[in-house]
Amino acid sequence: MKKVGVAILGLGAVGGEVYGILKSQREFFQRTQHADLSVESVLEPCTKRLDELGVPQQLRATNIAEVVANPDVNLIVECIGGAEAALEYCLDTLKVGKTVVTANPELYAKYSHELELAAKRHNAGLYFGGSVLGGAPIVRLLLDGLQSSMASSLVAVGYSDLFGGTSKEDLGAFELSTLASLAFHTKVAYAQVTRGGSSTYEDVADAAALGYRIKEVAIAKNTQEGIEVRVCPALVAKESPLAPDGAHGVRLTGGAAGEVVLLGGGTAAAAGSAVVSDIIYAATHEGNRYSTFENTEQAKETRIASDPTGAYFLRVATDAAGAAKIVSALSKQGIAVQKYLLCGAAGKEKLLLVTCETRYSIVQAALEKAKASADLIEVV
Repeated sequence: MKKVGVAILGLGAVGGEVYGILKSQREFFQRTQHADLSVESVLEPCTKRLDELGVPQQLRATNIAEVVANPDVNLIVECIGGAEAALEYCLDTLKVGKTVVTANPELYAKYSHELELAAKRHNAGLYFGGSVLGGAPIVRLLLDGLQSSMASSLVAVGYSDLFGGTSKEDLGAFELSTLASLAFHTKVAYAQVTRGGSSTYEDVADAAALGYRIKEVAIAKNTQEGIEVRVCPALVAKESPLAPDGAHGVRLTGGAAGEVVLLGGGTAAAAGSAVVSDIIYAATHEGNRYSTFENTEQAKETRIASDPTGAYFLRVATDAAGAAKIVSALSKQGIAVQKYLLCGAAGKEKLLLVTCETRYSIVQAALEKAKASADLIEVV
């Protein structure tokens, strides 16, 4: 039976879960995975937290050098959050040939190229399954379950910052960078992800009238013009498994596998479970695997599409006659309408409209022409 000594950096929400799982399930892992996973060191500045979790005095380290130098530690779990300090700690670990497991989306998205280079140079492992979607096992699925299927698009919902201090837009960009890179086998830098957009109470009500819910989503598409990556509010059909409140998951489309929907994650417990799964994988597999693409900071080989495609939602303040003109004007520009609804009291009518798949620039141009042919008060 292989013994793996584990050190945990940070006992916050995720690190605490990792510690608890490793302590309570050690015998189970010995029996089912033939691996003895032993916590040998913990680096956590908060004495109160150490006491809460019952960490023995002999396991409490005072600095990263002490952890890295510990001969009983083979693998270090990084759960401190942030990027710069976490990078320093992880590089110190990799440079002595010890494996790193991280649940930190910001760290991996910003510095995966540096971490991977250090891991390769020193024959160390690098695992990051807990860093995406709060631990939904999509990373392992992409690496070990869908290698034969090149995805053409993905939509993810429910990313949440388990470490705190990161905006949802930034977090979505970090996680989408990792997901798109794995799914499309090319480096998509987090800085290349378009972020922005907002929704109002009126948007929410109008979306509901058309059969949708508004969700903050991360979208990636692999097209002939390049890769589209954006984090924004979007309409999700009410019947979609990604629509409910609190839903965490991802939908992958394309390739031999067709459509794959994975739900789960989003909690510290799920992220902790994903981290422990990475520890078990490292303990039970010989050799180390790295990216299936050239992982560099610049991502020069990746072309990003500048004109995204999608079905677009429009709200236009107009009456029935104006609505007919708008639909006709859009049709003349090659934009089909898949759903529309004219609603509102007399004098305050509005047209709610969802287009079929088209380009953003085409919608913009068509609206400019529609404005000239119909009495429009407002277009959203």
